[in-house]
Amino acid sequence: MSTKTQTTTSGATTAPVASPRRAPRTKPYRVKLGSWWWALPALVLMLIVIYATTIAGGFFAFTNWSGLGAFDFVGLQNFVKIFQTPELIGSLWNTLILAFGFLVFTNIFGLLFALALNRTLKSRYVLRTLIFMPVVVSPIAVSYIWKFIFDYNGPLNQAMTAVGLPKQNWLASPALAIWCVLIVMVWQNIGFVMVIYLAGLATVPIEMEEAAALDGASTFKRFRYVVLPQIQPSVAIATTLTLIQGLRVFDQVVALTGGGPAGATQTLALEVYQTAFTYQQFGFGAALALILSLLILVFSLAQQYATRDRSLKEA
Repeated sequence: MSTKTQTTTSGATTAPVASPRRAPRTKPYRVKLGSWWWALPALVLMLIVIYATTIAGGFFAFTNWSGLGAFDFVGLQNFVKIFQTPELIGSLWNTLILAFGFLVFTNIFGLLFALALNRTLKSRYVLRTLIFMPVVVSPIAVSYIWKFIFDYNGPLNQAMTAVGLPKQNWLASPALAIWCVLIVMVWQNIGFVMVIYLAGLATVPIEMEEAAALDGASTFKRFRYVVLPQIQPSVAIATTLTLIQGLRVFDQVVALTGGGPAGATQTLALEVYQTAFTYQQFGFGAALALILSLLILVFSLAQQYATRDRSLKEA
């Protein structure tokens, strides 16, 4: 009896110690040939549509191919012809004007809207949606709407005559047409750039701004020395995307002016399309496309260098 009691007492006072469980070992993930076979169709399609066509276009840029039949290798004649044609030089300048105007104005207005709709305004979510809505609409549709607005008897001129101003031939004037194209480009893409800057502003600690304000820093100084260094990646992304989009502008020009009047809005992308598919000069069009691609590459690399994070380099 005493033995049973002693056993029960010792069992009650001595609890079994649970052995700690070891975390299951995870095997390192390794991509094997059989685990990504499902991606092969997309990879093959990308190789054919992007890389193969790019290589073929680069080859035909040195030929006089018309799109059908045989062709001859002409070397650099297509490129010499490009820089000896005044109309093509004008198209190059128009492209650069639209690209850098689009880069500057879209980023300025996008950043201003992002700063205005960042934190304090109660209706900021509704306003963000309204500003972003033009981004999801087709550029062709937006351009035709603005073409109606810029019409000689359209709403813009009617509003101008209502306040005593003379009507303007917005899209028929060589001096005004390119700025009308730029206005449409900027108006449609402000919301896209605004979203990029809003994502960058969300990473800026509010405590840093409050500390700078307590130290007596003005609004501009807080933006210049506190906010802007924090959103440097957003600046690099937004400026790169807008520069590339501006250099290859096509839809707005086709819908608004068709390259006119008198070539005042002709761009390199439109020249490529007309040369290759309208005049059936595929070799010369491929040379123009190669020049445009090199321009995009050079300016993109220069822009990336200009907006790089200098703090990483100093570290």
